[in-house]
Amino acid sequence: MAEKIQHKDTVPESCLGKRLDQTIAVMFPDYSRSRLKDWILAGQVSVDGQVQTRAREKMYGGESIEINAEIEAEIRFIPQDLPLNIVYEDDDILVINKPAGFVVHPGAGNPDGTVLNALLHHCPQLDIVPRAGIVHRLDKDTTGLMVVAKTIAAQTNLVEALQAREITREYEAIANGLMTAGGLVDEPIGRHSTKRTQMAVSFVGRPSVTHYRVMEKFRLHTRLRLRLETGRTHQIRVHMSYINHPLIGDPVYGGRPRPPKNATEELREVLRGFKRQALHAAMLSLHHPVTGELMTWHAEIPEDFVKLTEVLREDTKLNATDNY
Repeated sequence: MAEKIQHKDTVPESCLGKRLDQTIAVMFPDYSRSRLKDWILAGQVSVDGQVQTRAREKMYGGESIEINAEIEAEIRFIPQDLPLNIVYEDDDILVINKPAGFVVHPGAGNPDGTVLNALLHHCPQLDIVPRAGIVHRLDKDTTGLMVVAKTIAAQTNLVEALQAREITREYEAIANGLMTAGGLVDEPIGRHSTKRTQMAVSFVGRPSVTHYRVMEKFRLHTRLRLRLETGRTHQIRVHMSYINHPLIGDPVYGGRPRPPKNATEELREVLRGFKRQALHAAMLSLHHPVTGELMTWHAEIPEDFVKLTEVLREDTKLNATDNY
């Protein structure tokens, strides 16, 4: 199935001298620039009744522009009745609290059983929204809040807000090593030069900024609150590993168990048994894509993260008189 799109409007005088692709981006802001340009190149945009396939064609104001296009449904992916922990929903967006072990988007090794498949079942109209409305992703074993757009217009708005750093995302994490103060990591991230499934700090990578502050200190571990300025793949995990404080349980970036000297047996067991990165998307704040209202959500810390924190705290108390 595909949805037919038809729009017709007159080029405003303010677009004098602008290119066609720039002009229709102003006139039809519900759609992304890349989608609009694709429609031009596909011959689905007419200017004064004539099909125009040159995106760089100059406009003078007063021209009549018509779009006749189709948006293909996401037929590659099947709806699946999988549980979604929805913390907010209206006609334009929904916010979910993702559990550990739940892949967001189908890919190699995960053809289905993902958040995307669940979204298509919960909200069938998402089959015409790119990526079923997913605006940003969380790693498979990272828990917490994600926003999903239910319309193309809402998705375009939220993606642009994300790129403009107008969406606030804060995380809680527990890192290896004792950190004395907060700070920021401002290092570019790109694909690892030899391990193609991993990311790494790289001078040819994309700009990436992570802010962090210390929430609680244990003997050889630190609980952190982190805020993303950018949203690169594995950003927090890569940045924390880069400054030699990989997250507990991170199987990829060096978060192997590191119990302190004289650690309780319970702590040793908890550290060995924590098989995912200790990372939770705890807060999400954004302006609603339609109403403009500032909205904020908080997600409770998951049970395994709480247990890890409690055991680390108890171990610290028991060894309060030791010098470490």
